[in-house]
Amino acid sequence: MDKKNHSLSIIHRESTFVIVDKPGGLLAVPGRGPHKQDCVVNRAKQMIPEMISQPAVHRLDLPTSGLMLLAIDQATHTALSRQFEQRLVKKRYVALLDGIIKKDQGIIELPFRLDPDHRPLQIHDPIRGKIGISHWKRLAVEKERTRVEFRPVTGRTHQLRIHAAHPLGLGTPIVGDFLYGTGKDGDPMYLHACFLEFTHPQTGQRISFSSQIPF
Repeated sequence: MDKKNHSLSIIHRESTFVIVDKPGGLLAVPGRGPHKQDCVVNRAKQMIPEMISQPAVHRLDLPTSGLMLLAIDQATHTALSRQFEQRLVKKRYVALLDGIIKKDQGIIELPFRLDPDHRPLQIHDPIRGKIGISHWKRLAVEKERTRVEFRPVTGRTHQLRIHAAHPLGLGTPIVGDFLYGTGKDGDPMYLHACFLEFTHPQTGQRISFSSQIPF
């Protein structure tokens, strides 16, 4: 495997966990088939051989870039996963939306679920859907686009992409989103996980990390 083409940017590394800066277009975890094995997890395991087989504490969508947390041992994975489940982890994302948002800020609460006939598309469903909650704030209007900060409370699949695009959310998709916007498959999507704060699994201290926004 070509190390140059399969490297991974490490933001922070300790003996029990590592934080990487995932590039957009790279899978978080391996998929089915040999063509879907290049991913954050497998690259990290090559760099850290002692890492457990399933180290991902959370995931980012394929086109989403930014901070991703991986555990090196099982006890740390369990402790960090519990923090995500209990909503004790603070996350911030920045997105560029394909239109102008007039409001300054707000909260989006939208129930949605997987559309089994059009995987991996998620659809609004007030009856069978599970609620996704996101705080948002307008940062700037840049020509015909709006830069927005998202602070998700829940961590549902495609949550921020749906909250941006759906008429009951902001009604303005993320630039480059080929599922919920006008982007084409393979286009860069302008959504970046720029901030992560959690409790250190060994010391009990709150720690935080940031990643530079690439757009």
